[in-house]
Amino acid sequence: MRPPESPASLAQHGMWLTERTGAGWGPVHHMPLAVLLEGPLDVAALRAACEAVVARHPVLGSALAERDGELRLVPARHAPPFRVEDVGSIKDIEDLGDEAADAVRRSVAEPFELSDGPLVRFTLLRSDAMRHLLLAVAHHAAFDGMSKDILLRDLAAAYGGAVLPPLGLSYGEAVAQEHARVAAKLAAAAEFWRPRWRDERELLLPGLRRTSVLAAPGEAVAVRVPDLGPAAGELGVTRFELLLAAVHTLLRAYGNADPIVSADVSTRTDETADHVGMFVNELPVRVAGAPEADGTFGEFARAVRAELRAAYRHREVPVARALGGVSPRTSLTPVSVSYRRRGADPLLPGLRAAVDWTMFNRSVRGTLHLQAVDAPGGMTAEFRYDPRCLDRAACETIAADLAGLLRAVADRPGAALADLPVPSPLRPSPLAPSAVPAAQTPGDAAGDAAGDETGGVGADVLDAVLGIWREVLKVDEIEPGDDLFDLGGHSLSITQIIARVRDELGVELSFEVFIDDPTAAGIAAEVARAREDTC
Repeated sequence: MRPPESPASLAQHGMWLTERTGAGWGPVHHMPLAVLLEGPLDVAALRAACEAVVARHPVLGSALAERDGELRLVPARHAPPFRVEDVGSIKDIEDLGDEAADAVRRSVAEPFELSDGPLVRFTLLRSDAMRHLLLAVAHHAAFDGMSKDILLRDLAAAYGGAVLPPLGLSYGEAVAQEHARVAAKLAAAAEFWRPRWRDERELLLPGLRRTSVLAAPGEAVAVRVPDLGPAAGELGVTRFELLLAAVHTLLRAYGNADPIVSADVSTRTDETADHVGMFVNELPVRVAGAPEADGTFGEFARAVRAELRAAYRHREVPVARALGGVSPRTSLTPVSVSYRRRGADPLLPGLRAAVDWTMFNRSVRGTLHLQAVDAPGGMTAEFRYDPRCLDRAACETIAADLAGLLRAVADRPGAALADLPVPSPLRPSPLAPSAVPAAQTPGDAAGDAAGDETGGVGADVLDAVLGIWREVLKVDEIEPGDDLFDLGGHSLSITQIIARVRDELGVELSFEVFIDDPTAAGIAAEVARAREDTC
């Protein structure tokens, strides 16, 4: 069944714009999931099961396309592929062997074309008749961490012969409801985030060379996490809240007086609990004020909990949509955290299955990202880092510092902050330029030689662009040098402006120009150049 067209979600808007503007590097939004299958596999039944999963979750068979200033989910040009490839010996899920590992890397890195789709692909790597590796690679625009559990649950059921029932709510209906809720909550979210958010790029970490909120090739270092359940229970917080409090504590120990850590949170509702899709938003978590000198870790962890619970009331509203002034990026802040709980490995009839739930796509979305998955057997975690910002030795130091802090908290949940094993504060040092999206000074791209904000662009073009901006952004007074994002612009605003400029001025703008110079003068200059090129 081909998926119907529907509006894209707000998260999909942001991700699509990030990729279109080049802020999302390579496979940063690719989410791989590998399942080692041992036993007499029925390949035809597995292929049919994958098709059944896509039929139940049509977002996987979709594409993202701009239609008259609106980003929409549309049917993909082709159905999601199911490929079978013979490889050499597959050892186990954590050590695949050279040939299988190479095949996995190729599949994970293979680009997705969002405008064509589909947003998932399946590859079956065959070692022999009794040993296979199923690799599903989905684009984050149609997938999140919880989607991994849902996909494997439905896949196992379909492979076992069950008929997957249709979902009670379509993805398009879920998105429409989300848009309505966000519109109703927008003003309250803006009031909440205004005193909390700052676009802070300064950071103190061991060996830090620069900071980044953009995607890049990444490397990873494991973090040893003890059993946090008893300590979390004693302190009256969740394991996630304890982990996030430990990250904040470590950053403060390094000398960051008021750090902000962005955290991924689920936006699922009861109606979307069984949906494969992107139901996640990134929230900046800042715990204002320094902890008391004689305070305990438990007191600080409960302060983190209180801040999170307050932020959860606005969890569906992207900060960029609420406040404006946030340019496209892959991470809100240089340091970020993802955490989720997962279920057991899937049960496929007649087969033994083992899953790599945290397969690395070899990319990172900012300076330092902590990826944690809480399973029935314990929590696994790793720091993913940008080697342009940190070298491996520095990241290993950070991982060891966090592990030592977590061990101490697990052993003595009520310990005073002053008694915890934390590093000494670092001394600030000059950093290389940050890898962050930055607008040019108004007038740069429009031509400084003219000596004014219009850059010599004709008044008719500038007036037309200003008129479009006023209508799209719903702002009465806009100056030529005003920044689109400071005016509250976001991904939807850009698609609407591009459509209006195309229809009214006959020029097709690229998304990149809104990053190079997101001012009305800069856009007008681009329109003027395009007109000259066609003369």
